Amino acid sequence: MISCVNSVGVEVNTASKELLSYVSGLTPSLARNIVEHRNQNGPFKSREELMKVNRLGEKVFEQAAGFLRIHEAENPLDASAVHPESYTIVNRMATDLNCSVKELMSSAQLRQQLDLKNYVTEKTGLPTLTDILAELEKPGRDPRKEFEVFTFTEGVNTIADLKIGMKLPGIVTNVTNFGAFVDVGVHQDGLVHISHLGDRFIKDPKEAVTVQQKVMVTVVEVDVARKRIGLSMKSDPFAEQPKPAPAKKQDQETRKGGHKPGHHHHKPKAKEMSMEEKLALLKEKFKR
Repeated sequence: MISCVNSVGVEVNTASKELLSYVSGLTPSLARNIVEHRNQNGPFKSREELMKVNRLGEKVFEQAAGFLRIHEAENPLDASAVHPESYTIVNRMATDLNCSVKELMSSAQLRQQLDLKNYVTEKTGLPTLTDILAELEKPGRDPRKEFEVFTFTEGVNTIADLKIGMKLPGIVTNVTNFGAFVDVGVHQDGLVHISHLGDRFIKDPKEAVTVQQKVMVTVVEVDVARKRIGLSMKSDPFAEQPKPAPAKKQDQETRKGGHKPGHHHHKPKAKEMSMEEKLALLKEKFKR
């Protein structure tokens, strides 16, 4: 709530005291005082009138004014995120271009003529001036990203409607160590096994998909009785996996005096000597 309020702003003439209490600088008691002042004196016509609220001093005004909007104020800047401290800068821009602030906010051509470097001061740097110019272009803009409408395949409402080979849009609902579960609009999530998360080898499913990610899947298995759905994110999930190449036969003559693979290479046995040869060898030793 705090992030939303401080990003979008609050219409001070319609906001409840509960909503106002989320604005930076406003306590629950100050929020209640703003509502009471509004009920007693009518809608605020400018941000300056906030200073008349009981116990709302200059420091609080400085902290909260930029988040409070008054869309029907005389000064169009009161409906923008431009802080009152920067009004003089915007007025100077309008004066330099010989136009009104309202015209400056509505004309992109006028804003393009501005050289922001001419408005840099000790208190106001170029980043602040860039933000001011962006706010003048789209006052009160919605900071959220553009919403993308997502629709499931028409006519596919139950698991019985699924056929093997169907390509369907889906949303990832959970990521596990063995794959990802995807909602394809049939009230039963299907499983994309880790081996089917892509055409390349994937070690960790979290590297390939995230929760709420929009994906396109192919139905590869349907078990209505057990309520199981197998899905794939491969470009061709039914392609045969390449078989491993057969091991090459080792040339039996790869080594000098080669041997067959798997056989131990033994040294040739020494020729057995006869008894006469042994005696002759002994006599030769004794002679030495």
